[in-house]
Amino acid sequence: MTRTDQRDQPDQPDQPDHLAPAHQTRPRALSLLKPTGHLTLGNYLGALRPMVAAQERADCFFGLADLHSLTIPHDPGRLRALVAEQAATLVAVGLDDSTLFVQSHVPAHSQLSYLLECVATTGELGRMIQFKEKGRGVDSTRTSLFTYPVLMAADILLYRPEQVPVGDDQRQHVELTRDLAQRFNAAYGQVFTVPEITTPPVAARVMDLADPTSKMGKSGSGDGPGAIRLLDAPDVVRRKVARAVTDSDVGPDAVRRDRGVKPGVTNLLDILEACGGTADDVTTYGALKRTVTDAVVAELEPVRKRYAEVAADRAYVTDVYARGAERARSVAQPVLAAAYAAIGL
Repeated sequence: MTRTDQRDQPDQPDQPDHLAPAHQTRPRALSLLKPTGHLTLGNYLGALRPMVAAQERADCFFGLADLHSLTIPHDPGRLRALVAEQAATLVAVGLDDSTLFVQSHVPAHSQLSYLLECVATTGELGRMIQFKEKGRGVDSTRTSLFTYPVLMAADILLYRPEQVPVGDDQRQHVELTRDLAQRFNAAYGQVFTVPEITTPPVAARVMDLADPTSKMGKSGSGDGPGAIRLLDAPDVVRRKVARAVTDSDVGPDAVRRDRGVKPGVTNLLDILEACGGTADDVTTYGALKRTVTDAVVAELEPVRKRYAEVAADRAYVTDVYARGAERARSVAQPVLAAAYAAIGL
């Protein structure tokens, strides 16, 4: 989810000066990625590449939401490895011009989350769609799965955004964020900016190669044969694309977009276009898969090359994230302090 903070707007009415957002010459963008799996081509085209583009127009804060990864059973060693891998990957794709940080390195996120839990209700958290879906068919879930939308609200409100571009899958969480901010402000005074929900530009949507009705993501199917990992070698990419689901049509117009009838072919065409290729002269599935492979390999090769350099210089990555966490703390701490004071602590 990407969040934008227009900081050059007038302060809210009746907001004390010490609670007013600091003036920014550029809008602020905030996005957190959950390190629950290996980043894929879908993550790159749908999220990372737009994040790189956002650096030209916004003051960007991009984080790894490791606290959100604790809502389900996990292996601590794998979590640490995924955080390290994704930290280096964000640098490799060119995001080191932004403020990069790990969520748990900015204590204000979890601290503000508890204050917001004190104004949230079990009823509204129980209505969260993702909690219902992930808890369906199981005897019990972690309490953190129930309360993590409040942590997400803290992630947003700490940076006082005025606008939050969000897709339909996260709209309910941002609506909860607005409700909690308004409730807190009404009860304890004007601390939080109540963000407006906006519709972001449509980014590339990449589906799983083995199941083109499901999104290619880093969680779940992200480790499966239908997901192209961002760091996959060219021969691995070639093998996965070669095995991509198509259909039995062999007619002269077999290579065409039709998401209802030909979801696999449509997905391959979408990937090809997103990677800068074209299928104008492609008439067979074999040719389409070869063309898609060449385009994907060319798109990811600079990332793989830069990742190898970054992985060999861990000190640089450590420094980037240490400086990023320090800046994130400097922005978040005054908001947390204002919330503590307002609530009576």
